[in-house]
Amino acid sequence: MPVSDTPYWLQATSDNSLPLIHFVHGNSFPTGTYKVFLDQLQSNYQIRALEMHGHNPAYPVTDCWPELCKELIASLEVSHARHNKPIILLGHSLGGMLSLMVAKMRPELVRCVVMLDSPVVAGWRAKVLHVAKSLNVAVKFPPAKFSLKRREIWPSKEAAFQHFASKDMFAIWPEQVLCDYISFGTELHSEGVTLRFKRDVETAIYCSLPHAINRFCAQPYPVPIGFICGTTSQECSQAGLFHTKKLVGENFDWIEGGHLYPLESPELAAEKAHAMVQKLLAKTK
Repeated sequence: MPVSDTPYWLQATSDNSLPLIHFVHGNSFPTGTYKVFLDQLQSNYQIRALEMHGHNPAYPVTDCWPELCKELIASLEVSHARHNKPIILLGHSLGGMLSLMVAKMRPELVRCVVMLDSPVVAGWRAKVLHVAKSLNVAVKFPPAKFSLKRREIWPSKEAAFQHFASKDMFAIWPEQVLCDYISFGTELHSEGVTLRFKRDVETAIYCSLPHAINRFCAQPYPVPIGFICGTTSQECSQAGLFHTKKLVGENFDWIEGGHLYPLESPELAAEKAHAMVQKLLAKTK
């Protein structure tokens, strides 16, 4: 099992003339976990990313994620100043929602947004979410219910690898993707290794999901938005797709797989993401 101690986003090297993508990871998965997926895109784009959202004390996890948005904006401002051009936002799950909100807040920084299985929770579902948060019971429901108790320490990286490989959700990942998750997603601990993405942060993110997303979805949206949905995604099924499809219109596509399809089928996911980006870029010319 190959092990790397270098943040993936620092390893990325690309032709500066290529379009610039800023990738935003899903909850609990550091950017390096997506290495196979992102490697497929590097022949066509420069790739930039923050390694982990939610762990910088300057940008804590709070209700509806305003500080996480500020963290992403701060990173985009640096890239925009360096390259003097708007940036393509590509985000999975949490990352897609942050991208959507930031594009609305600072459209001058963004060329387009591609959301990878990041369903828009709006309408009556958003009201239910708001009530659950107000009553402080969101932590009693999945996925927060499970992340709160997630195992986070193993005697070695190999033991961590075997633990996840035995789980149905991870067993369908290509072996290299799981290796990358262990390489980039764990760190040394007095008892062996532990998850770098802390479970209390993961749980806090789930419990603070934006419940007022309607205001970000009012048409017309300032930049083109695309959405790629997993055919068996429980997250999309639970959230519903009415508001998502209303937001993106014809820029909606399906891909075989579940909520974690960028990790389940990274090559196919990269093909779909590239096709959607090109479709959206054609609208910005």
